Amino acid sequence: MVVAAYNDVLEVQCRYCGIVYTILANREDVVRWQAGEGYIQDVLAYLSKGERELLISGTCDNCWKGMFGDDEEDDDEV
Repeated sequence: MVVAAYNDVLEVQCRYCGIVYTILANREDVVRWQAGEGYIQDVLAYLSKGERELLISGTCDNCWKGMFGDDEEDDDEV
């Protein structure tokens, strides 16, 4: 859930823990992604995976890892 957006700052609240996170992003990029003009990993590639997930699902990185574990180990197995 996006709490507030102004200039290049987004404040996004995690739907599980309620913590509000600040994400710095280009407003035009966010609008392009929301309009379906590209995949989030391409349009907002400069954000971390955790920040992108927060925008997609409203789940912060800590809550995501608590629910699904840390996938960093999986990256090494490929």
